[in-house]
Amino acid sequence: MKTSIATVSISGDFAEKLAAIAAAGFDGIEIFENDFLVFDGTPGDAGRMARDAGLAITLFQPFRDFEGLPEPQRRRAFDRAERKFDVMQEMGTDLMLVCSSVSPVSLGGIDRSAGDFHELGERAARRGLRVGYEALAWGKHVRDHRDAWEIVRRADHPNVGLILDSFHTLALGIDVDSIRAIPADRIFIVQLADAPLIRMDPLHWSRHYRNMPGEGDLPVTEFMAAVAATGYDGYLSLEIFNDQFRGGSPRSIASDGQRSLIWLMDRVRRQEPEVGIAVPDMPERIVVEGVEFVEFATDGRHLAELEHLLSGFGFSKAARHVSKDVTLWRQGDIHIVVNTAIEGLARSSFIVHGTSVYAIGLKVEDAAATVARARALGAEPFEQAVGPGELAIPAIHGVGGGLIYFLDEKSDLARNWEIDFRPVEGGTPPASAGLTRIDHVGQAMGHDEMLTWLLFYTSIFRTRKTTMVDVVDPAGIVRSQAVENDGGGFRLTLNGAENRRTLAGHFLAESFGSSVQHLAFATRDIFTTAAALRRNGFEPLSMSPNYYDDVEARFGLEPEFADRLRSESLLYDRDEHGEYFQLYAPTWGEGFIFEIVERRNGYMGYGAPNAPFRIAAQKRHLRPSGMPRG
Repeated sequence: MKTSIATVSISGDFAEKLAAIAAAGFDGIEIFENDFLVFDGTPGDAGRMARDAGLAITLFQPFRDFEGLPEPQRRRAFDRAERKFDVMQEMGTDLMLVCSSVSPVSLGGIDRSAGDFHELGERAARRGLRVGYEALAWGKHVRDHRDAWEIVRRADHPNVGLILDSFHTLALGIDVDSIRAIPADRIFIVQLADAPLIRMDPLHWSRHYRNMPGEGDLPVTEFMAAVAATGYDGYLSLEIFNDQFRGGSPRSIASDGQRSLIWLMDRVRRQEPEVGIAVPDMPERIVVEGVEFVEFATDGRHLAELEHLLSGFGFSKAARHVSKDVTLWRQGDIHIVVNTAIEGLARSSFIVHGTSVYAIGLKVEDAAATVARARALGAEPFEQAVGPGELAIPAIHGVGGGLIYFLDEKSDLARNWEIDFRPVEGGTPPASAGLTRIDHVGQAMGHDEMLTWLLFYTSIFRTRKTTMVDVVDPAGIVRSQAVENDGGGFRLTLNGAENRRTLAGHFLAESFGSSVQHLAFATRDIFTTAAALRRNGFEPLSMSPNYYDDVEARFGLEPEFADRLRSESLLYDRDEHGEYFQLYAPTWGEGFIFEIVERRNGYMGYGAPNAPFRIAAQKRHLRPSGMPRG
């Protein structure tokens, strides 16, 4: 598999783009003409820089409004082409993209356009160059790759071929199986992009909302499977126009691009096994069963505060690590690990972020296979020294810098709590509050990073992404999207903050990017749990009385039931499946959220309608002094 990416897909100057693209492992680049025009150097300089970075220049683009023109515009179009051929030869690339004309004076006509391309092919051949024709979804006469292919076929010239772009085909809902009949040697390059499903003019949609394969909603896998069935084995190139990408980290976006192509071709390989696609070998997407543990990093000075909080929730200090300054707190199937080590990654995390969640442990089908797949998709493995007889738990670095550990039932990892920990004796444990498991973990990030996080999780694990929702914060909108497994045992909510005045944005700014902001514990009976917590001295987040008046009227609740909600400070929601109850603690530190939830009869959501009310309440309780720091 040979991979390429258009320079327009990422931010930075020409040198920065090349460095990021090379570091991500691409084989080549498409040079978008505007990126070259703002480059302060010659075409030869651009070519040398690309080759020095180990990158082939796969394409020079775009050449616009060429075919079907009357005179004198036709003659001028050929003159323009010759000038572009000069640039290409000096730059060191042999392929130019010609996109279907949008010129108001274009006359159209399959045979007329084919004749133009035959002559252009003759001119290109004399220079050892090639031209590829692409159907724009908003072209004046040609919007369909089937029409573009017919023009190429009739042009009947070896230096004229077809360029396929997934967006232009899929945005118009064109049957991708029509690609299977195109000879592979007539496809000069394949450009790939995904996009969210939005009802919008195709031109505006394409120029602002494209994203990496797997990040959107278009059937890019089916498109690529049809291309693979032709026997095409040339470059797969990303051409992504996205406003957020243009302002994002070049290296992060380039890495996402490479990950997306590897994942895409892995899917195609499994869908079309007879084709023999060359893609890094890796296990299938990994089944993830749930969150096995959450690990906090803190220090001895702030440990008492965290332990007091956990005791209030009914957690008991159950065990201590055999060799590290790490303790285990347990309730039901929930494991909270508290790390007070004075060296290592946990210590570094505490110094940067303060008391925070620096690692999560996931229970997966196969821990070793998980790391193998993650590494094939560009994730960085994590290893640390372990003592004699201790377990080496497989782990990787997450997108936000934290760690993700993996445990399974097929190895000694299933006995992690027995092997690496010793029970704590003595003391009176707090009364259990009936918490059973971790319902979901909420992670906060900048809105422009959400697609990176989504791609990371959905490419490694057998999960699905839910529809994005807008969470209304009094200070702005937070975009929220969940990643879930099929059974609901594993749920992550990803919350993209657009400014630092929102609760999520404030947390990110004040904790210097610490990503886990929200832990939601499940209970089977929220009212029994609320009573137990009250006996432990727990004080819930106080909600506005107006909320309960509204929820009673909105859902038609019995007054007695609404009064129970009010007396326990519970929030309530309902969908077509069932009911949802939420109990929040006041915000901790700079906005860390602890929540207890009960799902009844298969409720699927996360209480999004309640978000404006609980966020307003959380901000009222936000502690001015901030989360403890070292």
